[in-house]
Amino acid sequence: MRAEPVLAKLRELYKEWEDDKDGEEYQALFHAFCFISYKVGDFQKYLD
Repeated sequence: MRAEPVLAKLRELYKEWEDDKDGEEYQALFHAFCFISYKVGDFQKYLD
């Protein structure tokens, strides 16, 4: 499994919650996306 499709899905999911940026769902998905994007190399190692 590659990291890029996982990141793409997270982005798609958090975009669905954009109308409620203070909501837990948006916050969780957005911050997971940001963190994983920042550490994509480590995330890829985890997936491997």
